[in-house]
Amino acid sequence: MQGAIAFPAMQVVDRLVAECHRFEVSAIDPDIAGQLASELPLEDFVRIVRTFEEDLGRLARQLEAAVASGDQDGYRRAAHSLAGAAAAVGARRLEHVARLGMDHRAQVDPRTIALHVQHEARAALAELAALADNPPGSA
Repeated sequence: MQGAIAFPAMQVVDRLVAECHRFEVSAIDPDIAGQLASELPLEDFVRIVRTFEEDLGRLARQLEAAVASGDQDGYRRAAHSLAGAAAAVGARRLEHVARLGMDHRAQVDPRTIALHVQHEARAALAELAALADNPPGSA
């Protein structure tokens, strides 16, 4: 994890996050959540959302722990798992940041990625919790 370029890398991540924000109005893609809600019984939808909530939190913590311990393989595995879980629930911004962490060519300091993952994971987790508490079509 040594030798990463801090300033240009931060610009890459900031540009990526800005691009994600431009195309997404929320941390969770409402089309994906709406599709899940329309295709599943309410209790199954809530159970799935709660499961994703737990998975995203756990995977974000694993990524942070790998960064803190300097475990580059663990960092890439956690980024890969996080990107997949984020994609499945429509957390597009979190997915993009995690995918950047998977790309060894990006030369982005893992600590920078971990900070952005924390931010995007918090946003996604808050929206997942709100969805689970107030699922589409439950009113």
